[in-house]
Amino acid sequence: MELIGWILLGLTVGVVARLFFPNRTSGNPVLLILLGIAGAMLAGFLGRALGLFREASAAGFAAAAAGAALLILVYRLALRRPSA
Repeated sequence: MELIGWILLGLTVGVVARLFFPNRTSGNPVLLILLGIAGAMLAGFLGRALGLFREASAAGFAAAAAGAALLILVYRLALRRPSA
């Protein structure tokens, strides 16, 4: 059940990111949603594997949201054009 929560949280973060960055440089909206899901799942699994939080804890969902946002931020930074 926790996995479904991470997926839904990542989906939400991806949609919110798309709303905050509606211009063309933010990339494909489906890609942002998938990045959000991947970030949430990665942070959730990594945190559980390292013993940072237990199953279905608030800290786990906070880490999943942070992981989703971080992965989307890294993607956005990678899309930036270097200033010449």
